[in-house]
Amino acid sequence: MPNIGTPELLIILLVVVLIFGSAKLPQLARSLGKSARILKAETKGLREDDDAPADRPAQAAQAAQPAQSEPDAREKAARLREEAARLEREAAAGEAGQRPRGALGSGEPIQGVPVSDPDRLRQG
Repeated sequence: MPNIGTPELLIILLVVVLIFGSAKLPQLARSLGKSARILKAETKGLREDDDAPADRPAQAAQAAQPAQSEPDAREKAARLREEAARLEREAAAGEAGQRPRGALGSGEPIQGVPVSDPDRLRQG
């Protein structure tokens, strides 16, 4: 097996820069890093699947569900009911021709986020 020294590495690096260009090298390195992370995560998942015991499915299902105490679950359910009621009120206001709270038809930003006017987009 040939030994690759410093001069050979410099020549290889020069060829890579000539082929891809200096502007594309950071993008190339990023995409290579993302691919390596995805590959690592997938192989780790496959190893965990192989290590999981097949004779204990109930234990695996119980471990997959996060443990929540009863008061936390009730608080979360109450928050979800309040959110559902708010969304229903906004939907009813929209059906009645009223604009829901926080919606601007003029394209003005809502909390710093630009909003496009769909009527203006259709005309133009």
